[in-house]
Amino acid sequence: MKTSKIILWVALIIVLSLLLLTNLGFKITRNNDITGSSYAGSIPEKCRVPAGQDIESWKEHLGHHSETQECLKYFK
Repeated sequence: MKTSKIILWVALIIVLSLLLLTNLGFKITRNNDITGSSYAGSIPEKCRVPAGQDIESWKEHLGHHSETQECLKYFK
């Protein structure tokens, strides 16, 4: 009886640890996404990559417009 309780607690701790690590991994990934809101303070609104557009095509678009060419410094 006592052994089964220990196994149950160990299994519960493992499951909770995996959930915690998975959620932290997702948070770290989102914070590194250049289209995410974590860059709101560092990249001006007009320079941010629109949802659904890849960075390379956005950089090409920015380079075609004189008023947004200074935005290219954010995508080196």
